Amino acid sequence: MALRSFFLFIMVVLGGGLGAPSVLAEACPAFLDHEQRRLHSSESVNLCDIAAGKPMLVVNTASRCGYTGQFAGLEALHKEYAGRGLMVVGFASDDFRQEADTEAEAARVCYKNFGVTFTMIAPGAVTGQAANPVFAEINRQSQPPRWNFTKYVLDREGKVVETFPSRVRPEDPELISAIESVL
Repeated sequence: MALRSFFLFIMVVLGGGLGAPSVLAEACPAFLDHEQRRLHSSESVNLCDIAAGKPMLVVNTASRCGYTGQFAGLEALHKEYAGRGLMVVGFASDDFRQEADTEAEAARVCYKNFGVTFTMIAPGAVTGQAANPVFAEINRQSQPPRWNFTKYVLDREGKVVETFPSRVRPEDPELISAIESVL
């Protein structure tokens, strides 16, 4: 993390070839600046690298939940709004005891059953003291998820703009309006 910050500082000060994106990356909120393992993968991703300065739709997910069908709608939102900068990020979690027994099964549900191409993070806690750093901050700004598929719309600075409970489907006009308000 320190090396990334130093590099970005030098690029901004020296006016390096990165231009505006380096300024956005430097301004990336600390809670996004963590290595997160991708679902059913040895690869990790740092959300600052892919989402700095971009609005986000963050969702806690589970593969054995009555709301699991919402993966299709989340993928549709990803395809519709990625070109305008929206990052959809799913965080698999078993906090509500609805996640698959294995990551392979969870990945199969996401990738094969629903064709998910947006970023999915490996299972971890989204509530309580053990919450993933992203959810620890989201919970501080807003409220912890009460169930799977709670949706959080974050602006370009990482501030929670609106929260939607599980029953609000991805195609709901209120959610669409909140997403469009941060683009």
